[in-house]
Amino acid sequence: MRQIPKLLGPILSKIGKFPVAITHQEPLAKRIEGIKQSIKFQLKKVLTINIAVANVGLTDEQIRQNISTSINFLVSLLKKGWQNYKTIYIKTTMGKSLKIYG
Repeated sequence: MRQIPKLLGPILSKIGKFPVAITHQEPLAKRIEGIKQSIKFQLKKVLTINIAVANVGLTDEQIRQNISTSINFLVSLLKKGWQNYKTIYIKTTMGKSLKIYG
């Protein structure tokens, strides 16, 4: 059991699936909801970034808030801020892309 982190740790960390310890003080349901509501950004040397920000169970206001939060977070990560963005599109699963910036 002690060798599992040693053997699988580098592989699981690389793909972002490394297990997280949960204490008895925090409720399990609250921790699960927090993980479901999180997004992982991977900034590599690519020109496009694709992010899933909503699903069909969310209201219009929740979707708008998720899009706004994710865009503002990405702006804060980059050195030049909004100058790094050329265009921003929103794409639904089966629909057309909608240009919202640029």
